[in-house]
Amino acid sequence: MSRRKGIMSESFKIELAKELGFYDTVKQEGWGGIRARDAGNMVRQAIRIAEKQLADSGKNQ
Repeated sequence: MSRRKGIMSESFKIELAKELGFYDTVKQEGWGGIRARDAGNMVRQAIRIAEKQLADSGKNQ
């Protein structure tokens, strides 16, 4: 079974992992080494950032 290619760029995922405090795990074990909770927190943070960018772009028009 093949995995789907992710939507988030690798650099953005790394930025989020550093911000959320589990980048050391990613460096040592790869993305498969993070906890499900950390992955969920990363997705929630990415959604918050995207929503903020959308709201800010709407204000500028």
